[in-house]
Amino acid sequence: MVHLTETSRTRISTLLKEMTLPEKAGALLAARVTMNPDGTLWEGTEDQSPFGFVPTSEMILDRHIGHLGLMNMPNVEALARWSEHIRFLTAQTRLKIPVTIGSDPTHGRTRNAQIGQSGAGFSTITEPIGLAAIWDPQLVEDVARMMASELRGAGVHIAVHPMADLATEPRWARVAGTFGEDPHHAAETTRAFVRGLQSGGAHELVLATAKHFPGGGPQRDGNDAHFERGAHTVYPGGRFEDHLIPFAAAIEEGVAMMMPGYAAPRGTEHEEVGFAFQRSIITDLLRERMGFDGVIVTDFNIVTGMHLPRLGVELPVRAWGHLNLEPVERVGRLFDAGVDQLGGESDPELILEAVRRGFVTEERLNESVRRVLTDKARLGLLDDPGAGTVVADKIHDRVRTESNLALAQRAQRASIVAIHGSPISLTPSTKVYSEGLDLGVLGEYATPVATPEKADIAILRLAAPYLKKPAGTLDAAFHEGTLEFASDEIKRIREIAQQVPTIVDIFLERAAVLTPLLEAGIAAITGTFGVDDKLLLDALTGHAQTSGRLPFDLPRSNAAVMKSREDVPFDTEDPLYRFGHGLTWGNTTEQ
Repeated sequence: MVHLTETSRTRISTLLKEMTLPEKAGALLAARVTMNPDGTLWEGTEDQSPFGFVPTSEMILDRHIGHLGLMNMPNVEALARWSEHIRFLTAQTRLKIPVTIGSDPTHGRTRNAQIGQSGAGFSTITEPIGLAAIWDPQLVEDVARMMASELRGAGVHIAVHPMADLATEPRWARVAGTFGEDPHHAAETTRAFVRGLQSGGAHELVLATAKHFPGGGPQRDGNDAHFERGAHTVYPGGRFEDHLIPFAAAIEEGVAMMMPGYAAPRGTEHEEVGFAFQRSIITDLLRERMGFDGVIVTDFNIVTGMHLPRLGVELPVRAWGHLNLEPVERVGRLFDAGVDQLGGESDPELILEAVRRGFVTEERLNESVRRVLTDKARLGLLDDPGAGTVVADKIHDRVRTESNLALAQRAQRASIVAIHGSPISLTPSTKVYSEGLDLGVLGEYATPVATPEKADIAILRLAAPYLKKPAGTLDAAFHEGTLEFASDEIKRIREIAQQVPTIVDIFLERAAVLTPLLEAGIAAITGTFGVDDKLLLDALTGHAQTSGRLPFDLPRSNAAVMKSREDVPFDTEDPLYRFGHGLTWGNTTEQ
C-alpha cells in the first residue's frame, strides 16, 4: 500500500476545510451508476432507467457524490470511454475532487448486477472460489496484480471484493465468491489476493474491499441476506471467532476498505440488528480490537430500498432489525456505529437531515471524509485525476494482453480438481457425445456426435444443482437450496452412462452432492469453477496435469447438510470428499 507524503496530508486537510457540508455529505455516498452501451454518460430520468438511476451529471455536479458503484459494464472500451467522461465532469466541480469508481468482480464468469460484472472483456479467470482451489498464494497474488492493472487501466479504482466470508453453510448462494471453508486457507488466499490488488504504485494499484464483515457465511438455512428470509446469521456451534480469521489477515495485509454484511446475528453477545448498525461490531470489534482504520462502506441499500419502475419491482430496504426506523434514523445509527460511506445511496439530503436533527455531527462526518480523501490520495488522484487510466482506443495495451491471457489460463488450469477416475484417451476418430462443450473446440480433440448411441465416450459439463426460481426475478440470480440433483436428472445421466463411458464435469459454484453420480457408474468426475473448454479437455486427456484441490468438503447428502451447523467448518457427517482432495492426472510438460 502506498504511504502518504506530507504534501498529500496537507492537501487532504486543506480540502476538508474548504468543503461545504453538502459536499461532505456527497463524499460519503457510494451511489449506483449506469452507463450507455457506447460509454457515454447516462442522463435519462429515473423513470427511464430499469434500476431507477439518477442522471450522472446531477449526481456529480449537484449532489457532489464522490464515489460511483458500477451496475453495468457493456465492455472495457465503453468503460474506459465512460471513465474519461466522468473525469471531465468532475473537473467542472468547485473543488475538482476526483470521483472514485468501484466494481464487483469483473474477471470471473458470473454476471449478476447484484454481485458481479464479469463478461465485459477483461482477462477471464475462474470464480473466486477457484483461486482457493489453486492452493498457490503466489499465483493468486500474480492474478490479483494482473486484475488490478486491467481495472485501473479501464478507470476502476476500487474492487468491491474479496469476500472474506467462510463457506461453512454449503447451501448459501454466495459460496462461489468466497475462498472456501477452512478459516486459515481462506485467510492465506485473502492475504495474497489483497496484496496483489494493492501492491503497485499509486497509479497502478486498486484498493480492495474485504466483505462481509464479520462474516456472511453462516446464513440461517443458507438463505442469502439480500432477502428477508436470510436476515440472520446464526452460530449454533459458537464459532463466531472463526469467521474473523480471514478479515484479520486482510487487515494485516493493509486492506483499504471493509464492508459489513446485511445480516443480523443470532446466538451472539451482539444485538439482533444488521452488522453495520452495531457499534459493538464496527467500532469496538473492527476498529478498536482488530485495528482497522480504513474506510468502512455499508452494503448497498440499507438506508433506502430500490424502486425499479421499468421492471415493476420494489426492492425492500435491507436494514434487518431496523425496518421500523425512518431512513434518517438509520443514517444516524450507521455513523454512530462507525461506518464512513453509505453504499447504494444517492441522496445527500439524508445525511444533511441527520445533521439538522442531531443524529450525527459535522465533526463526526469529518472523520469519515478524511478517510475517503486519504484513499483518493493513495490512488494518486489528488495529484492526477487520470492517474493510471489509459484512453479508450489504447485499452488493449493493458487489458487482455498476451501475457495477461496466459496468466489467466494458467490460473484456470491450476484450479481444475480431478475428483474421481482417471484421464481418458481421445483421438480424431473417437466419437464423443457432449453437453455443455463448444463443438468447435471438441472437434480439435475428437469427432462430435449428436447422441450417446453413436458415441464412444460422453462428456457432460453440468452446473451444480440449486432450487430453481421464477425467471427474471432477483431470486433467480441467487442459486440456493438443495445440493442434490433432481431424480429425473440422475436417471437421465445414468441412462447415458449405461450406454457409453461417461465423464462429468461439475461447475462447483457450491458443494454439490455427487453420491448419485458415483452410484450411476460415472467413469470420471472433475470439479471446476469456471474454466475454458480447451483447458478442461487438456486436463481430461492428461495433456495437462491436474493440481487443483477442493476448497471445501463435498457432502454425502443434502440430509447431512441440513443436520450440520451453519457456522462450523467441516460439519457435515461423513463427507463424500474432504477439503484438500484432488487427484493428479497427466504430466507437467504442457503447463
